[in-house]
Amino acid sequence: MKSAPQLALLDASFHERPVKLRLPFRFGVVTLREAPQLFVRAHIKLADSREGEGIAAELLVPKWFDKNPALTNEDNFNQLRQSLAIARRHVMGLGANTAFGLSAEADAAHRTECEAKGLNGLVASFGLALTERAIIDALGRIEGRPATKLVQDNILGLTTALTPDLAGFDLGQFLAELKPAETIFARHTVGLMDSLTRADTAGKRLDDGLPESLEEVIAAYGQRYFKLKVGGKVDEDLERLAQIAAVLDPIAEPYGITLDGNEQYDDIDGILELWRRIGEDKRLTRLKASLLLIEQPIARTSALTKPVHALGRDVPMEVDESDADFGVFPRARELGYRGISAKSCKGFYRALLNRARVAKYNSEEGGRYFMSAEDLTTQAGVAVQQDLMLAALVGAKHVERNGHHYVDGMAGAPQAEQDAFLAAHGDLYHRAVNGRVRLHIQDGAVSLKSIAGAQGLGVAAMPDWNAMTPSPTVT
Repeated sequence: MKSAPQLALLDASFHERPVKLRLPFRFGVVTLREAPQLFVRAHIKLADSREGEGIAAELLVPKWFDKNPALTNEDNFNQLRQSLAIARRHVMGLGANTAFGLSAEADAAHRTECEAKGLNGLVASFGLALTERAIIDALGRIEGRPATKLVQDNILGLTTALTPDLAGFDLGQFLAELKPAETIFARHTVGLMDSLTRADTAGKRLDDGLPESLEEVIAAYGQRYFKLKVGGKVDEDLERLAQIAAVLDPIAEPYGITLDGNEQYDDIDGILELWRRIGEDKRLTRLKASLLLIEQPIARTSALTKPVHALGRDVPMEVDESDADFGVFPRARELGYRGISAKSCKGFYRALLNRARVAKYNSEEGGRYFMSAEDLTTQAGVAVQQDLMLAALVGAKHVERNGHHYVDGMAGAPQAEQDAFLAAHGDLYHRAVNGRVRLHIQDGAVSLKSIAGAQGLGVAAMPDWNAMTPSPTVT
């Protein structure tokens, strides 16, 4: 096994392009219609003088990282840009280290500065997450290795430095045994504004050749996993779930659902009432039996202040927005949460180490704990591929995917860029009748073969930097 190489970040530049949604996406307190997608271009140098570039990308989603209603969408965008600028400065200020060592060494100072500037833990995580992904991608390209091998052989230099609770756990053996599957099921998001049947779209259809309702999504993609948003008002949520169940229950095969509260319930009592009434409503019998987990129903200000065993004993609960740093999962476990989400925007290394915790906890308690893979409207191209690579590495059987539904494929990217991604990843994409390159979902699943084999972090093609604008400087 090759030892983890020492390297340094020489520079990182930030670029953006606008993304407009074909359908509005309502989650929590926001209805998203457009947002910039930010691209990172990192330049690293290894101790043996080899140099190379790597990339990362993520949508600047408002009202998720920081849900303060007093902030505008532009305020939220600038928070994320600022976090990225802070991360770049701290990582570039370090001497040579392993890829993971750079993130681990920068973590405390980066978070301290973010906090001093009013940026919460999730916003802070964003900056380091994109920086580390671009570095991982660059290292893989220089070494000629895909992300799978970087992880399995621990070329990244992953340690338990930020997770002392994993002391004594055989991290090397754990990483070596991670074997991504060749396909993964796509879990379709049903937003709070989404049409459920074709009849619901009457008078407002786009007729762009793509599904516009849940009913049409099932027919077009054959999906069997779904993520249902709830809004924090029991009566309204119950009725919405009943309407969704009426669309899902005719599916002949078994289906699976997750409920996402997006922090809309103030405390455990509200979500307990929803769970009780779901059990009492005969319209929801099959839907309840198909429920896999409930994701972050309680606002992060109180989610980790009181136990949730009263509900957690009946249905698995996980934290998502509360996952602001490496110390969250052990605290959540003590309160009765059994799961935690993997999201590229929160950190590649954090997801791997939390997955190691799942393995450790399950060895101690017999299979109670889990990790789910969630989306943040990742876009076709760099973002969706890197997120799929992470989902595959942590062993997820299904992953929330919603960017392909709310955005028309690689909309906004030049045709030559779209063609390059299709040529490099013909199993993952297809060309739609309008010429757009779009995610290919067949029998509810997407292929992982080409991204698993790509040198670097899952991306064999490059975006067109000339088709972007420099990201605004926020310090």
